[in-house]
Amino acid sequence: MYDGGSLPNLKAGKRLKMYIEAKEIRIMDDKTLVATLVPSTVQDISYGQDVHRRIGAAIGLAVVSLGIGALMALTKSKKHYVGLTWADGDKKGGLAMQCDKNEYRGILAGLEGVTGKKAVDSDAMTVKN
Repeated sequence: MYDGGSLPNLKAGKRLKMYIEAKEIRIMDDKTLVATLVPSTVQDISYGQDVHRRIGAAIGLAVVSLGIGALMALTKSKKHYVGLTWADGDKKGGLAMQCDKNEYRGILAGLEGVTGKKAVDSDAMTVKN
């Protein structure tokens, strides 16, 4: 799912498919080509997780059963994100996409394989002033 970036005419939340091949990375919206990237133009690959409490679900369950609702509020849900930046001459861009928990490792491995770049864990990065 597209979370944001420099792809034209796309809004966050749009479901896209990424095809990772030796000579190109294609990003498709159904059967429409959105972008084609040459693997050698990829500058950075990053990944991270957004963790949030399932408060909405807990509130709904609390109406039915206070005990289940209280336990549900303590559970966590993780969202997995993969980010790409690229530069092809004057054409620079980037994107962030939310990936399924069962697919993001394969996406990272595929991107690392065709680009030769190592993915960076954005959760482990710290900013120093």
